[in-house]
Amino acid sequence: MATNEDFDVVVVGSANLDLVARTQRLPHPGETVSAHGYFEACGGKGANQAIAAARAGARTAFVGAVGRDAAGDTLRRAFVDDGVDVSRLASVDAPTGRALIGVSDDAENLIIVVPGANHVLSVGDIDAAARVISRAKVLLMQLEVPLDVVQRAAALAGDNTIVVLNPAPAAALPDALLAHLDVITPNEHEEQLLGGAEALLKRGVGAVVVTEGPRGARLVTSAGTTRIAPHPVTPVDTTGAGDAFCGALSARLALEGGLGALATALHAAAVAGALA
Repeated sequence: MATNEDFDVVVVGSANLDLVARTQRLPHPGETVSAHGYFEACGGKGANQAIAAARAGARTAFVGAVGRDAAGDTLRRAFVDDGVDVSRLASVDAPTGRALIGVSDDAENLIIVVPGANHVLSVGDIDAAARVISRAKVLLMQLEVPLDVVQRAAALAGDNTIVVLNPAPAAALPDALLAHLDVITPNEHEEQLLGGAEALLKRGVGAVVVTEGPRGARLVTSAGTTRIAPHPVTPVDTTGAGDAFCGALSARLALEGGLGALATALHAAAVAGALA
């Protein structure tokens, strides 16, 4: 019987208030352009992925930090509205994270992140959430919170927990962390910075899923490489596509048979990413 400590997906990561301006084109360095639209929304890789997992049907909890401010209250409400458990969302003495985002009419984007409370998330906060992390079917993480937080969460994962890392923004990763990872989901740029899929497998990762934008994705395991075809769609704004992919992938892994269903889960995730 499920309890308030049993979740399909537990996400450890960032939560930002996104400040989004729509422009005809993105500015060049030193240039000012006018926006023809503006809105604010719940963002941050962790928040986006948690909400995507919940929308895909997974019972989802979020572990992160926001400030004691209006933006933090806004993010809490956004989580609750999408059915994400926020019992382990800490309120800290730092401003809630922000992301300044420009989106052009041809669906390109430019993003500047102000981490704020996300960089105050501590190992102690992770230890306080140890029980839900260890009991999760899937633990999903990114790199917009301190690396020691990510490492601690991975170490706390239960024997039956599938550990997924979206290595963004790209950073050097220690072998001690990689050894805990069942799935890593870099884009092509991040894969190169991490030394390539084969190197990641040799360092202990179970499976590498490389997202390739309009070309779909590539699954690399010790058994070989499988291509995941893209879902045909005309892009409008690609800002959250990768996060939707990771959230949907984690939900499908939790709900449809674990790592044995990885290829099937990737097809569902590709659709979610394309439609984000």
